[in-house]
Amino acid sequence: MSLRVAVQMDPLETIKIAGDSSFALMLAAQARGHELYHYDVRTLAYDASHGAAGRLTCWGAPVTVQRVEGNHYLRGEYRLIDLGEDIDVVLMRQDPPFDLGYITATHLLERLAGRTLVVNDPAAVRNAPEKVMVLDYARFMPPTFIARRIEDVKRFHLDHPGDLVVKPLHGNGGKAVFRVPADGSNLGALVEMFQNAWVEPFMVQPFLPNVAEGDKRIVLVDGVFAGAINRRPGEGEFRSNLAVGGSAEACGLTAREEEICAALGPDLKARGLVFVGIDVIGGEWLTEINVTSPTGIVAIDRFNGTDTGAMIWDAIEVRHAAMIAG
Repeated sequence: MSLRVAVQMDPLETIKIAGDSSFALMLAAQARGHELYHYDVRTLAYDASHGAAGRLTCWGAPVTVQRVEGNHYLRGEYRLIDLGEDIDVVLMRQDPPFDLGYITATHLLERLAGRTLVVNDPAAVRNAPEKVMVLDYARFMPPTFIARRIEDVKRFHLDHPGDLVVKPLHGNGGKAVFRVPADGSNLGALVEMFQNAWVEPFMVQPFLPNVAEGDKRIVLVDGVFAGAINRRPGEGEFRSNLAVGGSAEACGLTAREEEICAALGPDLKARGLVFVGIDVIGGEWLTEINVTSPTGIVAIDRFNGTDTGAMIWDAIEVRHAAMIAG
């Protein structure tokens, strides 16, 4: 059955197709005969005068995609699209920041429930920001502290002497992640910067030396392990994110990582979180559960000869059929 798929994502002209997971999902959908549309989240509009369910629209256009650098998409004419009537599946794939704009979009998309399948489930995404949902699995995490006051952070540092890592609670792609030396010499300045730049608390953890061995991205599809890559920091870096120069390599799972996947999987599936990427350092420390716009499937498939995009669409099609069946 052909599905009409609207992809809510950043402008197509700005993506780097060699490693972009959203683009890979679009290619996989198109290969199955699904119709593709693209729209910017900022064009969402909700009309409450159209009955109890209301009417949620966007300004979007049909697109076809191909893996040709510099000529990777063809876009049709823009038109007003009724996401509840004209579309079967919405892929919510725009990059964070996870701010009030992002949260408001999840509230609007949630109103499509029962008519149009949204992946990942917008209510679940709203309730599971990457560095907050992970706190439900603290037994797998390194010591973690969330605060805003310098006095509180200094107290945590006394309990966990050594280098620290400070990062924004709702950041992404390794941006604004800082290492604090054991003497805390730049801690005060960093806390001041975080207080001025963000209204929310920030996260503090001991620096894990085995990050040099890699930060593993593990992808789960409807709660089931689909593949993994190990990301190593680039020269002169401690951050391993591919977006900041990290490199990827093939890998398997440690026994501890298998335990983590087994613990998370049923919960992710129950929440409607179809495509999730978790981050594990040194084979044992869970640091993030990425649900907003997870990445990594292109590298995983390149190293493992798998087709994670097809696995994701298998799961989406099953969920859509179940929704239609009631």
